Amino acid sequence: MHAKVLTVSDAVAGGRAEDRSGDGLAGALAAAGFTVVDRVVVSDGVENVAGALRDLADGFTGVVVTTGGTGFGPRDLTPEGTEQVIERRAPGLAEAMRAVSPKGRLSRAVAGSVGRCLVLNTPGSPAGAVECLQAVADVLPHAVALLAGENPHPHHASAPKGA
Repeated sequence: MHAKVLTVSDAVAGGRAEDRSGDGLAGALAAAGFTVVDRVVVSDGVENVAGALRDLADGFTGVVVTTGGTGFGPRDLTPEGTEQVIERRAPGLAEAMRAVSPKGRLSRAVAGSVGRCLVLNTPGSPAGAVECLQAVADVLPHAVALLAGENPHPHHASAPKGA
């Protein structure tokens, strides 16, 4: 299973801060059995996020996890950029991530698919990003298998009618 991490932060993109959230997500993804094949940093903004997600998702089968830009700050526009790219929403994943902590109620994060790629928004806080990812990590391999066209339930395809 492959994964990519997109850090959305004016400070990190400008060299004024370390990418601690991206580092945390990369470690959590590796611990969950994913191979992180790419990491990208962009400044906040709808077009920056949408453009980076289009590039990261193009021809990719796996998970792209974003960190940053999901709150109420004036430049927190990651969900809006994500919504420009995803083809189908995955509200259950976003809801599960929000449910892991009281501050999750402040998250505007979205999740959804584009092609064979699953996109998840997580907060910019290192602990919050990892916590949200861990809330859904167990179902990600199944989701990606479905997006890739695999049939994880072959017994459904071969069961005789009326069985």
